[in-house]
Amino acid sequence: MPRTAHSVASRRRRKKILRMAKGYRGARSKIYTVAKHSVEKALAYAYRDRRQRKRVFRRLWIARINAAARLNDTTYSRLMGGLRKAGIGLNRKVLADMAVHDPETFQRITQHLTGK
Repeated sequence: MPRTAHSVASRRRRKKILRMAKGYRGARSKIYTVAKHSVEKALAYAYRDRRQRKRVFRRLWIARINAAARLNDTTYSRLMGGLRKAGIGLNRKVLADMAVHDPETFQRITQHLTGK
């Protein structure tokens, strides 16, 4: 029985990795084994950071809302508790955007909730 050659499949596999490593510096883009490690690590970081980005943005929104709330004589937790009790369904992304780009409206919301 003749030996089968896998050259086409293995070459395609190697070229795929080297294409993904295009733009990397030095051996990382030229040498297959080094490129393979770099690409694997990059894909792992990409997978992890797609989830981490959501956490990072939430922290940023909370920091912005808290800063704006404190300018209006309240705290983040009091503001969010008041919004929940009042049944106002604004999410943190919208509130943070409002705090930065439309501070008058944000101030009116906080005044309405605190009764000042």
